[in-house]
Amino acid sequence: MGRSQETFSKKEVRNKKEKKRKDKEAKMQARKEDLLRSGGSEATIAYVDENGNLTTTPPDPTKKKKEIDLDSIEIGTPKREDTRNGNSERTGVITFFNDSKGYGFIKDSETQESTFVHVNNVVGEIKEGDKVTFGVTMGPKGPSAVQVRVES
Repeated sequence: MGRSQETFSKKEVRNKKEKKRKDKEAKMQARKEDLLRSGGSEATIAYVDENGNLTTTPPDPTKKKKEIDLDSIEIGTPKREDTRNGNSERTGVITFFNDSKGYGFIKDSETQESTFVHVNNVVGEIKEGDKVTFGVTMGPKGPSAVQVRVES
């Protein structure tokens, strides 16, 4: 009794789903037949060579394997050493400074890294291209310049 009250669009959707299911079954059957015709599961085997590339040829068992010293493998990223030898004062150039928003960036002359600077941490006035000395502290989003002064 439920089917007699179906609208045309519901019948159409049901018929489309049934046709899609039948098409999918036909494709699966065709793939199975192709696999059997091409020689079974051997057609899907892939090998990895010594460089990590996929190949269709199996590895040569007579080739000598490389010995790797397990102690030379370093897991993770190495700790970055302080290259400034305890010198807390750095020098750099203001690469960008927005006066209206009150922030900018300093490019360190030694490490060539960009450091964020806020107008609250500036002694005097600065502008783009000024050579400055500054200290660095870790802010909420990374290194931040403090006690920024224009070099004379």
